[in-house]
Amino acid sequence: MSTPTALKDRITDDMKAAMKAKEAERLSTVRMLLAAIKQKEVDERITLDDAAVVAVVDKLIKQRRDSIAAFQQAGRTDLVDKESAEVAVLQAYLPARLSAEELAAAVRAMLDEVGAKGPGDMGKAMAAAKQRLAGKADMGQVSALIKAGLAG
Repeated sequence: MSTPTALKDRITDDMKAAMKAKEAERLSTVRMLLAAIKQKEVDERITLDDAAVVAVVDKLIKQRRDSIAAFQQAGRTDLVDKESAEVAVLQAYLPARLSAEELAAAVRAMLDEVGAKGPGDMGKAMAAAKQRLAGKADMGQVSALIKAGLAG
């Protein structure tokens, strides 16, 4: 195995700091993140780089947001609060998000670059977008912008 990434080191340091500060909620969230990273590394027999760690963080945030929506419908505000707190901790590990204007410009430029012309090129466009925009934007938004760009 190669050396751990800077982001993974930061997450490990944050876990130690949360232990020392006796921040139980933060500690459990950071531990859950490290467990998810380790699981992916073991499953795929690789050491994750920063981009892959960001993808894991993104996935966990998406899971939390889905849970929040379900808990809101069920009227479980206690669980909504817990999941929201986890999202807040996890978001600290994501790179700065692009603004709506920056995202739209990046999608337009990427569509031109890969030569995507119609709805049949959606797969090619999404593959390029995932490579370039992972962690920098919500992929649901990216998908919607690509669909609109390919349709128009």
